[in-house]
Amino acid sequence: MTHVLLPVLALLRRLDLAAVIVETLVGRHLEGRSRAEVVRSTGAPWDTGRGWLRRFERRAGEIEAEFAALACGWDADLGPIEPRGTAALDALEAMGLAAWAAVRRFGRTPLWALVAGASGGRLLSNTSSLIPGGG
Repeated sequence: MTHVLLPVLALLRRLDLAAVIVETLVGRHLEGRSRAEVVRSTGAPWDTGRGWLRRFERRAGEIEAEFAALACGWDADLGPIEPRGTAALDALEAMGLAAWAAVRRFGRTPLWALVAGASGGRLLSNTSSLIPGGG
C-alpha cells in the first residue's frame, strides 16, 4: 500500500490547483457568472470546469453539513448558519464561516487552503466521506 501526502494547494484526483477550483465555485455561485465565463477564466477545458461545478452542486448538502460542523467546532459561539437560497450557496456560506472561525482560532489562511486541507482534498471526490475520519 502506498500513501501520499496531498498538499493543501490541491484536491484529490484534480490536476488543477485548489485555488482555481474554489475561484470557479465562487465565480459561478456567489458572483453569478455563467458556467462558460468562469470555466473560460480558469483556462481549464470546458468538461473539466463543468465537472467541478456539477460535483460541487451534487455534494452541496454534504459539504454544507461538514463545514458547518467544522465552523461550530472551531468557534462554539458561532450562531446558526443562515440559509442563502440554494444548496450551493449554503455550502459556500458554511465554507466561508468555517474559514472565518479557523482564522479566529488558528490565524490567517486562504479559503482554498482551508477547504483543501479540512476536506483532505476530498471536496470534489466521490469518496463516502468529505472530511477524513468522518462517517
